[in-house]
Amino acid sequence: MITPFTGSYTLDDVQFLLKPMVLQDTPIHIKEALIQSGAKHYSQMLTHESLPPEHYLPLFYQALDLNQQRMAEHVLILAQRIMETRPHGITLVSLARAGTPIGVLLKHVLSRYFNSEVSHYSISILRDVGIDQNALRYILQSHAPESLVFVDGWTGKGVIARQLATSLQGFAETDGVMIPAELYVLADLSGSAAMAATSEDYLVPSCILNATVSGLVSRSIYDPETAGANDFHGCMYYCEFEPQDLSRYFIDTLLTAVELVHQKPKYKLASGDYDRLHLQAISQGLLHWISERYGISQYNYVKPGIGEATRVLLRREARVLLLKDLECESTRHLRYLAEARAIPVDVFPDLPYLAVALIKELHL
Repeated sequence: MITPFTGSYTLDDVQFLLKPMVLQDTPIHIKEALIQSGAKHYSQMLTHESLPPEHYLPLFYQALDLNQQRMAEHVLILAQRIMETRPHGITLVSLARAGTPIGVLLKHVLSRYFNSEVSHYSISILRDVGIDQNALRYILQSHAPESLVFVDGWTGKGVIARQLATSLQGFAETDGVMIPAELYVLADLSGSAAMAATSEDYLVPSCILNATVSGLVSRSIYDPETAGANDFHGCMYYCEFEPQDLSRYFIDTLLTAVELVHQKPKYKLASGDYDRLHLQAISQGLLHWISERYGISQYNYVKPGIGEATRVLLRREARVLLLKDLECESTRHLRYLAEARAIPVDVFPDLPYLAVALIKELHL
């Protein structure tokens, strides 16, 4: 029997279909060498998290003040789109872990403002590995395949959207179940999501922190050599961070902002429409330009957008940070992280996104 795992959330928020486990710490520089040499896939290793430094945490609160209304509007737009596209039932499936806080918000917003009580699961999807098929099978025991809505925070290059499509095609072949390969995000930079509230690169405040804004759960991990045939993908639960956990605070703050937006006398949701083909062309053009300028051997080393750039500076060996505007309030935390780790910053006013980070190639 599988026991529901909620991290530091509650059962009313989410069920993580992840297996809590203990994993050895792999320092960033060792992890990078193992990934780039091909000795190990990134999903087999984890660099243990530490609490954010004293001077970094205020940047999260500033980002929340700066962006909570905008994010609240986008959550409402996304909830409305979900109601329109899933008229016969909704099952939220957020992609751990950036999608988890978004899924929690959507669950409450759908209940409060759209009179729709939905289940919310958070499951693993990993580049090159795919989606956790055991987690999908667990969900499908109780929910119709056409009700599933896959949720993430944003798109960067569209890798996860493509991985989702590939994984679900494979699942249809192995299990005979067709699930819509549609990704729903707040911000679709690359034009690869099925539905999004905006295509702009803006600071989603939850991207600034790691586990302490995501239910104290690590990013997902999977090692085929140790995983059981019926296991979910794994994760670590950082119980030692419970006194500093901001996961519930973040949700409560955003739900208050949603209520304020909803109460506006002239409240009306924007359309959320944008030109996906144009965004795809911008994304491909940027990747080509950066690869030529910086001599990048593969696009995996280019991480476009504030969210992806933040992940690089928190979890990988960064080569350089590209910014559109050195004084932009939305990238203050990136400038802090770059300075703290002595990462050079290049400024390009015509950059299509506010930030892009490049991973350092080790040439092993």
